[in-house]
Amino acid sequence: RSSYSCRYFVLPCCFFDFHGKYSRRQSKKTQYREYLDFVAQVGFVCGFHVEEDCLRIPSTKRVSLIGKNRTYPPTESAVVDKQITQFINNRQTCAVVTCNRRVGFNHKGHCDGVCEEAVPELPEDETETAGTTWMPGFQPREKVEQIRNCVSLPREFVDDVVLNVANLLLNATPQKSCSNMQSENMNTWNQGESLSLKEVAEHLNKETLKRLKSEYGGLQTLLKNNHQVFEVLNGRVHIRDWRKERPSNKTKPEAKRRLSAEAFKTRLCWFFTHHPDGCSLPSESCPYAHGTEELR
Repeated sequence: RSSYSCRYFVLPCCFFDFHGKYSRRQSKKTQYREYLDFVAQVGFVCGFHVEEDCLRIPSTKRVSLIGKNRTYPPTESAVVDKQITQFINNRQTCAVVTCNRRVGFNHKGHCDGVCEEAVPELPEDETETAGTTWMPGFQPREKVEQIRNCVSLPREFVDDVVLNVANLLLNATPQKSCSNMQSENMNTWNQGESLSLKEVAEHLNKETLKRLKSEYGGLQTLLKNNHQVFEVLNGRVHIRDWRKERPSNKTKPEAKRRLSAEAFKTRLCWFFTHHPDGCSLPSESCPYAHGTEELR
């Protein structure tokens, strides 16, 4: 509807209609094939000769639809635009009927493509502005998508949560056994205890939890993002012991080895700075810098 000279290319993926998720209507077709036919139908209704092509990409959804030529002359644009408006409103009516059916509304019609039932005429003001108001009430997503995986949180806030959780694990009351006491004699570096995510959350203040709940994954995502310090396994939080990390068995090409060596130690070691026993690894073995003088 942008202009008569408009051309389009679309690669259908997620099954959505104009006003929500696409509802299947033909059990004899696969959901993907039925949805492709629906998107092609939209192109036909909009007055395009719709062509189909298969892209050479590594994806199961690689069928594209292209509209390059119109099926009507420019003089009929206003008439076709009214048909498009009615088509959109019919699809909306189908969506409302489907919703009502789910809550027990008794409806005897059947919707397939353009509804066969009589649909109320458009109001006069909507008909007059059909060329400008395509879909009243439609709210597109924001131009800038909000990142909510904890990476956009202020660094000071993240550092404060990491330090609080680490101190909580280090100061937790250990459940000692004979084997634990023997291992303690051999190991003087304090790895702390493991706590469940629920137990960790109970020790954080309400403001911190409220801020984390607005992010996808919340506390767990923030801790996993800080994998230098923490391990989150089966819903329990541990302080990472880098002595137990196995080196990669893959042999890298010489060029990549040189590149990784040049990029080595670009961040400070959290344990060297904050842990009461320092880092569990010597400086030459730790992938992080023990002091600013080692940073590259």
